[in-house]
Amino acid sequence: MEATFVTPVAKPRTDKVAIVGKAISILCVLFLLVDAVMKVIAHPISIEGSVALGWPADQVQSIGIALLVSTILYIIPRTAILGAILITGYLGGAIAVMVRAEQPLYFASVFGVLVWAGLYLRDAQLRAMIPFKK
Repeated sequence: MEATFVTPVAKPRTDKVAIVGKAISILCVLFLLVDAVMKVIAHPISIEGSVALGWPADQVQSIGIALLVSTILYIIPRTAILGAILITGYLGGAIAVMVRAEQPLYFASVFGVLVWAGLYLRDAQLRAMIPFKK
């Protein structure tokens, strides 16, 4: 007689925290993708807005490509942290441009926090690496 041990397959836990994190991340990704695509296709509204902030019109597509690559990396679970780091750098540049142009900078700041909050809530390994105590 032979005994067979079956190892239970652990299903990924879908708890409320992860769902909230995914929702925040999805909203951030949608906004970032729209912004990146408008820059890549050189939509007139995107070009006008960037030029008004002091960017040369011929550089807007390059900025859009950088944002698009960063966002795609953020979407992929294995590269999400790298994507978040790159998006943070992008938003840091946006904050610098807004300060130079004497425009409100709260949107880019809050958006950066949301990018990391979404990732933190949806990634259990990141939560384990950076624990917040009660």
